[in-house]
Amino acid sequence: MAAGLTRRGVVRTLDGMSTSPQAADRLAPSDLDQGTSDQGTSEGGRTKRVLLAKPRGYCAGVDRAVITVEKALDTYGPPVYVRKEIVHNKHVVETLQDRGVIFVDETDEVPEGALVVFSAHGVSPAVHEEAKTRNLRTIDATCPLVTKVHKEVNRFARDDYDILLIGHEGHEEVEGTAGEAPDRVQLVDKPEDVDKVHVRDPNKVVWLSQTTLSVDETMERVDQIKERFPDLQAPPSDDICYATSNRQFAVKAMAAECDLVLVVGSQNSSNSKRLVEVALQAGANDSHLIDYANQIEDSWLEGVGTVGVTSGASVPDVLVMQVLEHLAERGWDGEVEEVTTANEKITFALPRELRKDLKENPDAPKGVR
Repeated sequence: MAAGLTRRGVVRTLDGMSTSPQAADRLAPSDLDQGTSDQGTSEGGRTKRVLLAKPRGYCAGVDRAVITVEKALDTYGPPVYVRKEIVHNKHVVETLQDRGVIFVDETDEVPEGALVVFSAHGVSPAVHEEAKTRNLRTIDATCPLVTKVHKEVNRFARDDYDILLIGHEGHEEVEGTAGEAPDRVQLVDKPEDVDKVHVRDPNKVVWLSQTTLSVDETMERVDQIKERFPDLQAPPSDDICYATSNRQFAVKAMAAECDLVLVVGSQNSSNSKRLVEVALQAGANDSHLIDYANQIEDSWLEGVGTVGVTSGASVPDVLVMQVLEHLAERGWDGEVEEVTTANEKITFALPRELRKDLKENPDAPKGVR
């Protein structure tokens, strides 16, 4: 546990800020721990304090994907192949590699008949077919919320809609989603992409989105598309996942009070990068994305009073605790104030391919936590 958390922490709950009632419940006032402030002072005379966002870190889909690989190792033994990174986090990937996981870019790198796990970001039907052709044993760790978007693509494609997928070009989730109906899906990434869209019937156009985008940026793109296609239809439910929305909302709640916001996450993590953008847009003076505490530059802390800390949805909390320890060693050693906007309780069942075999080998793995 971090030095700043060895004493009783202060919990601040912001009523009315839960963005997904089905996924998160607000804490009751009785849950608050009313600690007393014991903060130092920065060189610039500002009170040194740390605000810690909640929710942060692992979402249900990431937890499911990581546990899937861990249990595959325990059940079948190494090597276990994983197509792409199981989740976009350097620490998680390196830890699993140490345990015997081999990460590959494509299924043709997996020996015939071997076991391969598909990442949380999802894959296209073409990838499933290639794995079948190579006689690979597969475990699909696609996040159920990504699978939901895949099903939406199929539904609207069957109804002969043109589908505008808002997302980042080259992202694995986008490739998997678009691959469900490549002749019907057009990617809208940047503002200029809106003008390049061609549809067959302006009355039969729907937008869907990558699950890990900035909520605000996505709605900006939707508004731009609507200017061209006023009858644009929306997905039947939010595509941006509850965890992405909740983490962005928690950062918004504390950013205006922060001289600096540190986001723990990897450079290839879309939702982590969005947290940096959200922090700056919501009023933080500065914000940086880091994988590890030792990447924090001393110059970032000069004249800083309040530091906000959060992490992306693919980040184990041990990395956040290391950041708090790093700050405590540099004078931010008072109580950590946890800013809570939602309390997530969602969990997802493991892939069905695993469940039967796990009954015969139920030992829990040593997780990446």
